[in-house]
Amino acid sequence: MTNWTRRQICSMAGGVLAAAAAPHVARSQNKPRVVVIGGGIGGATVARYLGDLKTMDVTLIETKRRYVTCFFSNLYLAGLRSLASLTFGFEALTERHGVKVIHQAATAVDPGTKTVTLRDGVRLAYDRLVVAAGIAFKSGEIRNYDASAAEIMPHAWNAGPQSELLRRQLESMEDGGVFVIVAPPDPFRCPPAPYERASLVAYYFKQFKPRSKILILDAKDRFSGQELFQEAWGRHYPGMIEWLPRQFTGAVEIVDVAARSVVTEGETFKAAVANIIPAQKAGAIAEKTGLTDASDWCPVDPVTFESTLQRGIHVVGDSIIGGDMPKSAFSTNSQAKACAFAIAASLTGSPQFPSHLFNSCYTFLAPDDAFTNAITFAPEGGKIKTVETFISKVGESAEVRRRTAHQAVGWYSAFTADVFGEGS
Repeated sequence: MTNWTRRQICSMAGGVLAAAAAPHVARSQNKPRVVVIGGGIGGATVARYLGDLKTMDVTLIETKRRYVTCFFSNLYLAGLRSLASLTFGFEALTERHGVKVIHQAATAVDPGTKTVTLRDGVRLAYDRLVVAAGIAFKSGEIRNYDASAAEIMPHAWNAGPQSELLRRQLESMEDGGVFVIVAPPDPFRCPPAPYERASLVAYYFKQFKPRSKILILDAKDRFSGQELFQEAWGRHYPGMIEWLPRQFTGAVEIVDVAARSVVTEGETFKAAVANIIPAQKAGAIAEKTGLTDASDWCPVDPVTFESTLQRGIHVVGDSIIGGDMPKSAFSTNSQAKACAFAIAASLTGSPQFPSHLFNSCYTFLAPDDAFTNAITFAPEGGKIKTVETFISKVGESAEVRRRTAHQAVGWYSAFTADVFGEGS
């Protein structure tokens, strides 16, 4: 299940959508209008697959002209990939898939009139709206941590300038310094990522700053893939990484930017470089549109991904309440394809097929050591439930792990080509 090829990834839902295209009959002479807010993994996938059907007018609203993937960005921090290799444009969505892309912010949504207002005042009408809002950070959870503090103690949880800042800090850090990672409470984007970051930065330190240490101050007492990570840390980086769960130190309460220190309920930790990953919630446009509930996330129908709070608006990706599905790029892509199919069925009268929901994730422990999971999900009782799971095991041979790391590179190429419209 782990050796994904470009053909396999692109066919997961694309084949179903193509089958649905044949009987399409538009409701009128005008094509139905679909507007998608957010050009990350979820938004780009929905736009690409609806655009391929040629039966709807599809508009994607995204402020950035280039998107940098968060997944694989830890390899950049370790000096193993360039940021350019993680950066994608939207040209193929327009040129190959017929999607109109507008590089502006959506400032307001009016569900009553079914319109989206852009920053320049233009209003776009829609028949269906997709909001791929991603995440925002909860303010006030850690005292003194705000946008200005993030320029000194970066989160690097949105890849791009923050990733570059953290990389520069790691490069300029003196050998023997302490790199402090504050890992957030659940739920958050990409559960294994803080620990992958510790692993890959440890690889960098081992090469260039061997006396340096990494300290993880965790808001949790357990974390995703814990046994796999801790086995690898003892094998690759003995004595370099220390993980302190919440039960040992209490929650992180305050950061002192001037002193570069992190204060928990019971102790103060001095950092040469501090990576503060805050608690998370659904992105701002989702909250502003009334798509979030008391949990700060978006409840959705697990079959169509239509909001249960605002009819006619669909939500995919990290901002949803996803049941058993983790907040990951591949989960988002899978949800987006199911959502696109549901929208096509609703607007054009094409057949409704069962949704197919997947997650596949690769996590690096070292350049030639990676583990993987492959999970299938299904809607059940109004929630998304796990059906079948494969995950790498502790104690796998070095050759198995090398093959997995090699597969990860092919997975990334095929996956991003599919999302941004470069795949077949």
